[in-house]
Amino acid sequence: MKSLLRICFLTAMIMAGSAAAEQTPLRIATLDSDARSKHSAAVNLWEELNPKKLKLRSAAALIVDRSDQVVFAKQADEPRPIASITKLMTAMVVLDSGLPLDEPITITKQDRDLIKLTGSRLTYGATLSREELVRLALLASENRAANALARTYPTGREAFIDAMNRKSRKLGMLRSHFTDPAGLDARNVASARDLVKLIRAAQRFPLIQEATTAHSLTVRPFKRRGPLRFGNTNRLLKRSEWEIGLSKTGYINEAGRCLAMQAAIADQPLVIVLLDSFGKLTPFGDSNRIRRWIESGVES
Repeated sequence: MKSLLRICFLTAMIMAGSAAAEQTPLRIATLDSDARSKHSAAVNLWEELNPKKLKLRSAAALIVDRSDQVVFAKQADEPRPIASITKLMTAMVVLDSGLPLDEPITITKQDRDLIKLTGSRLTYGATLSREELVRLALLASENRAANALARTYPTGREAFIDAMNRKSRKLGMLRSHFTDPAGLDARNVASARDLVKLIRAAQRFPLIQEATTAHSLTVRPFKRRGPLRFGNTNRLLKRSEWEIGLSKTGYINEAGRCLAMQAAIADQPLVIVLLDSFGKLTPFGDSNRIRRWIESGVES
C-alpha cells in the first residue's frame, strides 16, 4: 500500500512539473513577443522620419533608441576629440575603484591645468570629499576636480589613465583613447558610436545620473570662507520640455562644442551625441532641432 501511495505521489509531482514547464515557455514567448512588438513599433516610427529634413550644424552626430536602433547618424564612426565628455569615464573609473567617497581630498599645484591654462575657483588648499569632486567634475566640468581624482588614485595619475583605457576597451569603445582625466588634451578621442557605449555604461551609476542632471551644487571647500555655488554646463536642463536622464558637455578648441546625453523625446528614450559644433549654443540648438524633427515626424 505504501509503495502504491509513493508511486501515485511521484506521478502527481511529475505531472505538475510538466504542466509548469509547459506554461513557462508561453510566458517567456509572450514577453519576447512584446519586446519584439515594441522594437518593431520604434523601427517603424523612425522610418517615418526624413533624415534630409534634419539640418544639424554639428560635424558628427548619432541618435539611437533604447534598442540601439539608429535614428540618425552623421560621421558617427570617426574618432574626434571629445573634451570634457571625458569626465564621464573619469567618474566611472573612480566609482569602480571602490575608494571611499567621503575621503577628503585637498587641491594642490599638481591639479592645475598646464595644457589649456584654464582657471578654477578651487584654489590651492580647497578641500572636498571625493564624492563632491566627482559631482563637480560632472556637473560643472571642473578640471582641477578631475585632476585631483586622478592624482589620488592608487599609484597615481598614470595608473588612472591606464584604467580609463582598460575600461574603454572593456566597453567595446574601439575608436577611443584617453590621455588625461579632464579632457583638456586633444588626444582624448572617441567616435560618436563609442560615446553611446559610454553613456550606456554611465547610466548604471546613480551618482553620475544625479550629478549630471542637477541644476547646481553648493560646496564649502574652505573653512573660513563662504560657500561656492556651481551651475550645470547643460542649459537644456532648465527647459521644461526636456526630460534628461544623463548629460555631459565638453569644449576645447580642437573638439569644438560637444554634447552627449540620454533624453526622452516623444516618449522614446534616446541617446544623443553631438560633436564638433561651432558656436557656444550650437549643441543646444541642434538638440532642439532634433526634438522638433522627431516630434513633428511622430505627429504626422
